[in-house]
Amino acid sequence: MAVSKNKRKQQCFISVPSQIVNSLSSNSLQSLLLSPKKKSSKAKLLKNPMFWFFFLFVFGFLDMLRLWFRFDPLVPFSQNPCSIPQQESSISGQESSISKWYASSELNVGPKSEKNGEFLERDEEESEFWKQPDGLGYRPCLEFSKEYRRESMKIVKDRTKYLIVVVSGGMNQQRNQIVDAVVIARILGAALVVPILHVNVIWGDESEFSDIFDLDHFKEVLANDVRVVSSLPSTHLMTRPVEEKQTPFHVTPQWIRAHYLRRHRRDGILLLRGLDSRLSKDLPSDLQKLRCKVAFHALRFAPSILELGNKLTERIRRKGPYLALHLRMEKDVWVRTGCLPGLSREYDEIIHNERKQRPELLTSRSNMTYP
Repeated sequence: MAVSKNKRKQQCFISVPSQIVNSLSSNSLQSLLLSPKKKSSKAKLLKNPMFWFFFLFVFGFLDMLRLWFRFDPLVPFSQNPCSIPQQESSISGQESSISKWYASSELNVGPKSEKNGEFLERDEEESEFWKQPDGLGYRPCLEFSKEYRRESMKIVKDRTKYLIVVVSGGMNQQRNQIVDAVVIARILGAALVVPILHVNVIWGDESEFSDIFDLDHFKEVLANDVRVVSSLPSTHLMTRPVEEKQTPFHVTPQWIRAHYLRRHRRDGILLLRGLDSRLSKDLPSDLQKLRCKVAFHALRFAPSILELGNKLTERIRRKGPYLALHLRMEKDVWVRTGCLPGLSREYDEIIHNERKQRPELLTSRSNMTYP
């Protein structure tokens, strides 16, 4: 009996609550003992077709974004469709010479008190603002048709028809009328006498074409389109020109030929006034190209005006920022509009008397005389 008691004392037991034993079924115990190994998640993901579809979609989307940021909507086929190396080199050379001039100029009075970083950032913004545009690589391509070039040979040799025009208004209006005058001369097959600038009766400015524009350049550029002469030849000096004042707005080349060509051939000289918006804006291709050629190639300011403009621009660039303000306080503006300045009773009285005593302000005169 003693031996059996000792053996019982050497045995060890683990007590488990009956609630846990009852909650575990035989299947669950077997699954714990014989649980299979889990498959690799990476291998399962690679075999999933949805994963590959999503991967291809993201890759294509990123590639489209890359192409989109490199795409310029204004240059449909190439970043530089019309290369202009000479123009770019001249522009870069001009900018470098100007920058050298700035470095040695007394106008170099930048904001030295600013912090270095802020100064550099402002300098970069200003240089970008004043940078010459390159036109995205485009260049003017004024290629006239064979028929236009064939007619040019006959037109520039004609010595029987001459067109005189008087342009009026502000600088922009006069420029537009000069452009249309060249086109009208081409339509009539006539030589163009250098346009006469309308004399402002208030300011008394009697500037001629050559005082504002480069006349030699004007003639040279248009030499193959319209013959431009400084004055009438001796054979036509005693001929009184046929004057036309009733040209309607937006006339076509056909209308001009039908109404002016017969009289022009008969008398030899045609005088036109007030060409503002008289010629149609919808012209045949060759005439529209000629209009662009006059506006952007032939008309160039005289050297003295270009020099003054460049000097002012350089000063503004160095001493900016700047503000340009046009108050429209010219006396002729108040006289023509019929309004009073409202600055004081004295100024209102001046405008009132000027308008009352000089009714010819609306008709004005031109700087030309008849024999």
